[in-house]
Amino acid sequence: MSSSSVANSSVEDETLRAQIFQRLHPRVYLERFIAEKIRPDGRTFDEWRNVSVNVGSISTADGSALVRMGDTTIVCGVKAEIAEPELDRPEQGFLVPNIDLPAICSPKFKPGPPTEEAQVLSDRLNEALVASGALSLSSLCIHPGKAVWTLYVDCTCINYDGNAFDAALLAMLSALRNTTLPKATYNEETGRTTCSRKTRSPVQLTRNFASTSFGVLDTSHVLSDLTAFEEPLTDVTLTVIVDDRGELISITESGGAISEETLLWCMNRAKERALQLRD
Repeated sequence: MSSSSVANSSVEDETLRAQIFQRLHPRVYLERFIAEKIRPDGRTFDEWRNVSVNVGSISTADGSALVRMGDTTIVCGVKAEIAEPELDRPEQGFLVPNIDLPAICSPKFKPGPPTEEAQVLSDRLNEALVASGALSLSSLCIHPGKAVWTLYVDCTCINYDGNAFDAALLAMLSALRNTTLPKATYNEETGRTTCSRKTRSPVQLTRNFASTSFGVLDTSHVLSDLTAFEEPLTDVTLTVIVDDRGELISITESGGAISEETLLWCMNRAKERALQLRD
């Protein structure tokens, strides 16, 4: 056997042992990397994964976007339908965000009805879009009290490798910016709404913003943009949403308390991230 074959076999054995150790002792495996001030995928603690955004890829949707954040891949489509407004909000349309985490995107998800994680993510995405006020629901009014637009913003995770919230919110905002609506006219005599096939106008977002998620390990190590391997091993998770002017929209924290110093650091990093994603 040649020396190169022996070397290759040795490397393969080391890789296999590392994979076995990672599966049997994931927390210890991660802590050994943290002790060397690096993460298992080679990133530094505060380094984000590469992000790419492609819009307009779904021809059957009124707006769409495909977002890749590292190996996490999410496709989003916007479909517009005409509906009657609520009685107490006659001039406001509807925005209905939803995310699906199918079994094909990760072994952690099983076939069947939406998982609890998907439902929680959908609620968080809805809260983020509402809290930001980026889309005025009044702009979706066709005729007060009679007809408004309902925008169904549906995301599907194609490949899951952590931080689905940040990727999904970016996909939703990108898809909404890509959305155009046909000119609609309500006829009071017939009670019907007709749409033009030729004239369309873009949905107007009044605010640019982004979410940045972090994980805290052993109270002192803050990791940005967690992978699927890192997510269940952190003690605290934190999501900061800011706009491109640096104004805070919301902070979501789960798993425990963090220091004021850590919170301020995360907020400053989130402001930097929002500017990067805008550009």
